[in-house]
Amino acid sequence: MSTSETVTLAVDGNVMPAVGLGLWKIERDATADAVYAAIDAGYRHLDSAADYGNEREVGEGITRAIAAGLCSREELWVTSKLWNTFHRPEHAEAACRRSLTDLGLEYIDLYLIHFPIALNYVDFDDRYPPEWVFDPAAQIGSASAGMQRDAVPLSSTWAAMEGLVESGLVRQIGVCNYSTALLHDLMSYARIKPAMLQIESHPYLTQEALLRTANDYGIAVTAFSPLGALSYVSLDMATPAESVLTQPVVLAAAERTGATPAQVVLRWGIQRGTAVIPKTSKPERLRENLALAGFALNEEEMRAISDLNQNRRFNDPGVFCEAAFGTFHAIYD
Repeated sequence: MSTSETVTLAVDGNVMPAVGLGLWKIERDATADAVYAAIDAGYRHLDSAADYGNEREVGEGITRAIAAGLCSREELWVTSKLWNTFHRPEHAEAACRRSLTDLGLEYIDLYLIHFPIALNYVDFDDRYPPEWVFDPAAQIGSASAGMQRDAVPLSSTWAAMEGLVESGLVRQIGVCNYSTALLHDLMSYARIKPAMLQIESHPYLTQEALLRTANDYGIAVTAFSPLGALSYVSLDMATPAESVLTQPVVLAAAERTGATPAQVVLRWGIQRGTAVIPKTSKPERLRENLALAGFALNEEEMRAISDLNQNRRFNDPGVFCEAAFGTFHAIYD
């Protein structure tokens, strides 16, 4: 079973499946099987990134699925992302090619700047993926410990992204974790317009102004962490009490529609016009998260769920970079 709903990219009219499989935090030894199972269940949209550390296994799952006749390459939409240490133009193409090699693909459908944060380059032979810290083995407090920021204008990184499109390595480009101000700035210099903005968005963080801004520019939006706190409890970045799935308005909508609370929240995201990329490796959750086309929320339910907004951001570099890496680097006001 799959959802037939799609998100249309204004830049060229192409369509992307509205429900994708988010591959963040899926253990490496479970990733290939999870990707294969997802494709077998009907997923055609996979959201990956170099920083997730499992792109080789994602590629194994894709290769197996295509070999088994479950899909063709052309039926898949694969997203990957340029990591922070590869923002300098001379490193962007090599980073993209490394993802292509690991994924076993000739092109990437959508390639995104992962964060508007440039860090000092780390060579593949030194460590891959590079993660956030320059030298994980360094003593805390030493010059090589923690994050080492690089002075790279986002405009030069975007120019390198445009070059990837022109060379045929990627089909579309976009950004993640951008604010309205950064989006306005990007649109002032982009030769190739961004096809996608990927942001954290869920009922506790609706980001209405940012969605409106993207819509005004004709940029599609993908919501990561669409179920809110669930992915962050194990990282001590959220508590179980912050789950949106126990909210009375969500439970009431689930009872009326016969859907699960998670399906209600994902359906809310789709009806807002965003794609959603929930993460799971459990077969039953794969099927549940994809089965969203058989019901709809009414206007009252949509409004009540949106009213849960608390501007609660779980994935905030201004918080976790300082807590985990001893470096304060805010990108949101």
